[in-house]
Parts: sequence; C-alpha cells; structure tokens
Amino acid sequence: MDGKDYHFIDLATFQQHIHQHDFLEWEMVYEGKYYGTLLPLIQDIWQNGCTPLLDIDVQGALRVMNDDRVQALSLFIDPFSLDELGKRLRARGTDPEASIRARLEKASTELSFKERFDHIIVNDDLPNACRKAETIVRAFLEA
Repeated sequence: MDGKDYHFIDLATFQQHIHQHDFLEWEMVYEGKYYGTLLPLIQDIWQNGCTPLLDIDVQGALRVMNDDRVQALSLFIDPFSLDELGKRLRARGTDPEASIRARLEKASTELSFKERFDHIIVNDDLPNACRKAETIVRAFLEA
C-alpha cells in the first residue's frame, strides 16, 4: 500500500533522488521498474529506536553491505530449487507466466551471489527457515 508498505514516486523524482545520493540502495530490478530505499526513511526508523528490516534484491543488498553509513546483517533466502520457486510463484496465481519466467531468470542470477551474504537460509520448510532467521537476527541485535 502506498505510504505504508511502499512509497511510489514518479521516474523523474526517483532519478532526482539518485543524483542527490538520497538512496541507501536502488536498482532497476526489472526493465523500467525501479526500486530503492531512501536513507532518510531508514534514519527516521533508527531515530525512533527501531531497527529497519529491508526485503531487497541481491544487487541492492550488495550496495547496503558495502555502505559504511550503516551496520548491516545480510541474509540470503535460498529458494531450495528454481523448480520449487517456479511452483510457488505459479501457485500464487497472481503473476502472468512471462513475469514468472523473468523472476526465475533473475533468481538464477542472484543465486550466484549467495556466498557473499553473512548467512544463507534455505527455505525448504517455511517455519524452520523463519526460526533460523529469527535466531540469527536476534543474535545480531543483541551483539
């Protein structure tokens, strides 16, 4: 939802933020579709005594991990297999086949970067994967 889960902005405004270095991370994730995380929004979260959690693509995560303005923990959620990921995406029934194929192609590329993350969590069993993620995040926050 705009303003709650995401902040939708037009391309010109997005590009202006890029040139002003306002983003913690940004990418053109799919052709013509830009995604990014504005650093002032992250700073607001910190100032309110909370810890931001980003669900971003691999390229964005690599940017965050290489940004010395933040201390980050990176988790790579491994889909177990591309076939399984395809089944999950198709079972949702929300995306056309062409979109699913594009996502699978991107996932195939992203898998080659997983070793650069702090932790890899194989999502072969959702409750177990969630428990692993929670344990890792809690340890990071308590350190």
